[in-house]
Amino acid sequence: MIPGMNPKQMKNMQRQMKKMGMDMKEIEDVQEVIIRCEDKDIIISPAEVSIMTVMGQETYQVTGTAVEVEKEIAIPEEDIEMVANTAGVSAEDAEAALKETGGDLAEAILKLNQE
Repeated sequence: MIPGMNPKQMKNMQRQMKKMGMDMKEIEDVQEVIIRCEDKDIIISPAEVSIMTVMGQETYQVTGTAVEVEKEIAIPEEDIEMVANTAGVSAEDAEAALKETGGDLAEAILKLNQE
C-alpha cells in the first residue's frame, strides 16, 4: 500500500491502473529486502513490497527503513604472508593494509613502505 493513501483512494487508483493495462499487487508477509552490492549490503526492514506489471514487465517497489552494512573483505592468508614478507612488517599490519586497499597487494606494499 502507498503510504498516506486511504483504502478508497487506493481502490480508485487500482481501477484507473487496470484501465491502462497496469496491475499492482502487494507481496504479503515480507520481512526484509536485501540489496547486495560489491562493497556493501542495503537491508530494508521492515519492508513492504509491491509488484507493478505494465505490458508484461514487472517493477518492484520497496518501502521501509534502509540500513547500509559494509562488507568485510576476506583476505587470503597467502596474500597477508606475501605482503608481510615483502614489506618487512607483521601479519597484522599487512592484513590491515590489505583491507584498507581493498585487497590490492601492490598498493598495500607501497603503503607500508611509505610509513
